[in-house]
Amino acid sequence: MAAWYEWLKAFHIIALISWMAGMLYLPRLFVYHCGAEVGSTQSETFKVMERRLYRAIMAPAMAATWTFGLLLAWTLSPSLWSSGWIYAKLLLVVGMSGMHGFLGKELGRFARDENTRPARFFRILNEVPTVLMIAIVLLVVLKPF
Repeated sequence: MAAWYEWLKAFHIIALISWMAGMLYLPRLFVYHCGAEVGSTQSETFKVMERRLYRAIMAPAMAATWTFGLLLAWTLSPSLWSSGWIYAKLLLVVGMSGMHGFLGKELGRFARDENTRPARFFRILNEVPTVLMIAIVLLVVLKPF
């Protein structure tokens, strides 16, 4: 498996970029969707965009990120698991996955025209994946502990 390490790493990064693109864009779509009148053509268009983004891009990209990430961890030295940064990274990735699930629940509310949250909520929520991504990248690159 070590011979595949560079390939796994490349596919992990590609999957992560795809996942993050969706994680950053979906809350922004929700911001705009909040301003659309229920039942309007604009609202129905947002529903299609949101559903396709979540199901066709975000969900497969998250699954691929986890798959390639776990395969990478399996190929690395067992000493990796004696470092604290890997556990912090995994905790943050679990947090990112939880955020993904939360966005999926919000998607369902918009699809049923049951959203009660203001656009400001989604503007603030849009920063969470960014902060998580920055922390994850810093942990992986710097390996501070």
